[in-house]
Amino acid sequence: MDPVLHLLLRGALALLFALAALAKWRQPRDFHGILLAYRLLPPWAVPGVARLLPWVEAVLATGLLAGWTAAWPAAALLLLGYAAAMAINLGRGRREIDCGCGGAAQPLSWWLVGRNGLLAAAVVAGGFAPVLPRALALIDAVVTIAALTGLALLYAAAHQLLANLPRHRALRDSA
Repeated sequence: MDPVLHLLLRGALALLFALAALAKWRQPRDFHGILLAYRLLPPWAVPGVARLLPWVEAVLATGLLAGWTAAWPAAALLLLGYAAAMAINLGRGRREIDCGCGGAAQPLSWWLVGRNGLLAAAVVAGGFAPVLPRALALIDAVVTIAALTGLALLYAAAHQLLANLPRHRALRDSA
């Protein structure tokens, strides 16, 4: 893998985990309620897990940026765990739950399960693909920053579109 692509993947995943942690820290009561709504943990465990998860995400963001080898499999496992939690609740017919992804409220969907699966696959690819040895130049930094900015904007737009989908359906059905 080209080192620029590897840096871009590390930066994008670190940003994803950092923003997820910040969203949980900003609205801890909301996140606590979301964890309760998933009904996967005993109620007594939810407060501790709600406090722990943002720290795990922040450590993963730091680890990915710093190049810690252990951050890659841990990030993949966390993303797959989130996907499994969503899939279990979708299997129970519980689509109305907020995914807890951060940002605008977004009900569970199979698209979100697939997104987390794709992100986990990207983590595995980034963590195990050999990085080609080559010196990085200034243009590499410019390309990485520009691409990371573009990816962040696309991700935010897709996230907002998914959050707006239930409202769009309700408007369409009421017409």
